[in-house]
Amino acid sequence: MSNVLNTFLDENLLALQAQGLYNEIDPVEGANGPIIKVGGKQLVNLSSNNYLGLATNDELKKIAQDTIASYGVGAGAVRTINGTLDLHVKLEETLAKFKGTEAAISYQSGFNCNMAAISAVMDKNDAILSDALNHASIIDGCRLSKAKIIPFAHADMDDLRAKAKDATESGLYNKVMVITDGVFSMDGDIAKLPEIVEIAKEFDLITYVDDAHGSGVTGKGAGTVKHFGLQHDIDFQIGTLSKAIGVVGGYVAGKKNLIDWLKVRSRPFLFSTALPPGDVAAITRAVEMIMESTELHDKLWENGQYLKDGLAKLGFNIGDSETPITPCIIGEEKLTQQFSKRLLEEGVYAKAIVFPTVPKGTGRVRNMPTAAHTKEMLDEALAIYEKVGRELEVIK
Repeated sequence: MSNVLNTFLDENLLALQAQGLYNEIDPVEGANGPIIKVGGKQLVNLSSNNYLGLATNDELKKIAQDTIASYGVGAGAVRTINGTLDLHVKLEETLAKFKGTEAAISYQSGFNCNMAAISAVMDKNDAILSDALNHASIIDGCRLSKAKIIPFAHADMDDLRAKAKDATESGLYNKVMVITDGVFSMDGDIAKLPEIVEIAKEFDLITYVDDAHGSGVTGKGAGTVKHFGLQHDIDFQIGTLSKAIGVVGGYVAGKKNLIDWLKVRSRPFLFSTALPPGDVAAITRAVEMIMESTELHDKLWENGQYLKDGLAKLGFNIGDSETPITPCIIGEEKLTQQFSKRLLEEGVYAKAIVFPTVPKGTGRVRNMPTAAHTKEMLDEALAIYEKVGRELEVIK
């Protein structure tokens, strides 16, 4: 290894460890369900994005297995050569129906969606108004486009309106886009989409919503855009297929001409092998299940509220979440890491989230209850939270 690289890595890894910012990865031994095994120990799992429990659903596993037997384990090519299987066509038709749009396009990950879609439409002659707390994939997608990035204060509609006015009236940009998460994953709050749409109409902004943590969760499962009845007002609906849907991948839903454009100009679609057939079949059925019944959605929200009420009653700072995402805000990074470690030792897996994922001084343990948790599991977690919280003087 190069001496300069070796020095750079050693010095910076030590610095991260000293600041409590080094993230240890814990391999899960087996399925990522409501109870997991880490280091040979059974733990209540409160860190998974598997909101509806579909990642371990028996019907979906059987569908994936049967499809692999018929189609093989891989698609064999990029979508534009001969990697588009009839399964992909069915999936995208199902996603468009799910999101209430004319068409949809699938990608290999939700992160890929933002890298693909933003840069396919926006360029150096354009501007993007981006919520200050948007996900890293949105930030990277904006940077890749080379458009002027204009952050607006989180969920601050006065700031958005002022910056939209300045950008559109400046004459400097051909197009202006406003981008927001639908549900903000670190705090669990929901974007003010009705107000954003109102401002977008006033200034002719392109509207872009990344609903990674909303699809399957908000709007009775249909997502944040449909929750507000705005599917005809949002130009780009972005979603992941690896959280509530339980498998892997991502998608963009919108007008047919938008999707047609992404098929010929979005680079991850053009240059990456298509999603594998077993996953595609499982995803399609998972989306159908969400459209057919709200049972899993309702159970998710019931469990989310139960955990929120329990943590708040114990005296934890759970922020202002409007969704099942439930942060316990600790503050100082080292204490946050210590808190998470003690939870694990006592039987709860709830990962510490610290800078740069969240601002310095706002470290938190983020809890992700799912439809698969039982009340007994959540009660066990709450008892451990109380024990560790009092031990570390996070609560009194």
